Amino acid sequence: MESQNNFFWAELDSSSEPRSQIESAYLQLREAIIEGRHAPGERLRVEHLKDQYNVGAGTLREALALLVSDSLVVSQSQRGFRVAPMSLADIEDLTRTRTVLECAAFRDSMQLGDDEWEARVVSAYHKLSRTEVRLAKDAANVFDEWEERNRAFHEALTSASPSTWIQRFRVILYRQARRYRRLSAVSSIVPTQVHEEHRQIFEAAMSRDIVKAEKLLAQHIQLALTIIKQRGILK
Repeated sequence: MESQNNFFWAELDSSSEPRSQIESAYLQLREAIIEGRHAPGERLRVEHLKDQYNVGAGTLREALALLVSDSLVVSQSQRGFRVAPMSLADIEDLTRTRTVLECAAFRDSMQLGDDEWEARVVSAYHKLSRTEVRLAKDAANVFDEWEERNRAFHEALTSASPSTWIQRFRVILYRQARRYRRLSAVSSIVPTQVHEEHRQIFEAAMSRDIVKAEKLLAQHIQLALTIIKQRGILK
C-alpha cells in the first residue's frame, strides 16, 4: 500500500488542480527542483520554505518526505532535507535505465496499439511540431511549452503498453531526466535536429517498424547526456 501511495504522488501532473495543501506544496516544490530554482545539494529549511510556499511546517515536511520517494530530495538524519545532487554518473545510470524501460513500453505500444493509440500519437506529434517551429525562433520563451508537448509526445508513444510497473517507473525517470535537460537545454537545443529526431521516430512508429523505431528512440534519449558530456557540465 505504501509503494502504491508513493506512485500516486509521483504520477501527479503539475498541471492538475491540487486537492490538498500537501499536494500543492509537493507539486510546487517538485517543479522548483526540476527547474533548478532549488539547486542540487541546497539545504531545504522548513522554517524558510513554509512561508515561501504558504503552508504549515507539518505539511511541508510531508511534501518533502514524498519528494524523497521521488529521489528529488534526500533526507539527512538529524540534519533535515537537501535537494538531491546531480552527477555525470547519475545521468549515465538514469539514461541507461530510462532507455530500457521507455523502449520496452514503445515496443509494446507498436505491437498492441490500436487506432486510438495512433490518433494520440498523431495529435501529440502535430502539437509538438508546431511548437518546435516557434522554438527555433524564440527558445527561451517557448521552452516550457515545448517541454510539456515533448512529454505528451513521449507519453503518447508509450501509452499502449499494458505494463503498470513500466509506466510508473517511466514517469519517474522522465521527470528525473528533465532536471538534467534544464542544465543546458535552452542554450544547447538545436530545434531542427530535435524536430528531425521526432519526425523519424513518429514515422517509424506509424509504420510499426519496431527495430528502427526502438533504435531511433534510444538515440534520442541519449541527447541530454551527450550535450552534458560535450560541454563538461558535470563530473
